Amino acid sequence: MALNCGIVGLPNVGKSTLFSALTSAPAEAANYPFCTIDPNVGIVNVPDPRLKKLTEMFHPKKTVPAVVEFVDIAGLVKGASQGEGLGNQFLSHIREVGVIAHVVRCFDDPDIVHVSNKVDPESDMETINIELALADLDTLLKRRDRAERTLKVQSKDQQKLAEQTINALNKIQPALEDGKPARSVLLSDDEKAAVYDCHFITMKPQLYVCNVDEKGMQNGNQYIDKVKARAAAEGSEAVVISGKFEAELADIDDEEERLAFLSELGLEESGLSVLIHAAYRFLGLRTFFTAGEDECRAWTIHAGDSAPKAAGVIHTDFEKGFIKAEVYSFDDLVTYGSEAKIKEAGKYRIEGKEYVVRDGDVMFFKFNV
Repeated sequence: MALNCGIVGLPNVGKSTLFSALTSAPAEAANYPFCTIDPNVGIVNVPDPRLKKLTEMFHPKKTVPAVVEFVDIAGLVKGASQGEGLGNQFLSHIREVGVIAHVVRCFDDPDIVHVSNKVDPESDMETINIELALADLDTLLKRRDRAERTLKVQSKDQQKLAEQTINALNKIQPALEDGKPARSVLLSDDEKAAVYDCHFITMKPQLYVCNVDEKGMQNGNQYIDKVKARAAAEGSEAVVISGKFEAELADIDDEEERLAFLSELGLEESGLSVLIHAAYRFLGLRTFFTAGEDECRAWTIHAGDSAPKAAGVIHTDFEKGFIKAEVYSFDDLVTYGSEAKIKEAGKYRIEGKEYVVRDGDVMFFKFNV
């Protein structure tokens, strides 16, 4: 299970620069709106020092980190939901991602044109959020029309489902008309299932990314404060990243030199790490590991997943034929130094189907199919 993240925002807020820096992919960047005419996709490794430590201890033939897919989507403008700018062709790409990273310009630079001729994070955020809500409203009206036709011609079971769908849509519609996201509407599990096929953009979790200059990285600014306040009010999060700084960091191959470069700004990790870790935390994602002489690998699961569910991430046969899991924590491995020492300390466990996997577990599955 890979995390996929769509990067959205107004033109010239630094989306493509940030995307290129995060993924080291050749996304075109220029000082004019709409320089991205197709969604760029980049796959990046999830930074995790624990996997590096496992590799040092096991010396495997290969190491496989978890990955994140970033999708850079062309700048949206007011009226995008009605076809302004590059219109709905890009909104459709957002429907395919798991989380939205909404990039907001939080720096002043007279040489970089702002589409509204002023830097106003709150206005920018509102513009994008309204356009996404209006795009969802168009989807909602079409879906309700289809459900209403179903009421007239289909079987009773299908009619019952159609009624449930219409009821859920009727709850969501007022929020969208008010420019609010579908995720702000309280729905039952059955109602969520009934409208799942709508793939509402605003039903997806959204993080805000404050794109700043070097001064903003070191000292913060009023723009960042406004974005964080808005994010908190929505129950979301905001992270601070400098696209320009990340681009410079991406050009440094030597690990020690990269760390020194980060240290100059008083940073412990890159913006890529900050964004990915925030997304993992926000979405309730966890990491477990498999480790041995052949391979050390990081796997992504949801918080609360059982051992069989985690096994199924590796292969569906592992989940179907799950017998047990041999488990110990990464922290215990660091403490005791080897699996043998972990066993001696009584920290090596055998867990069954009810076991809830913890972040940092190192696991070996027994199964039979």
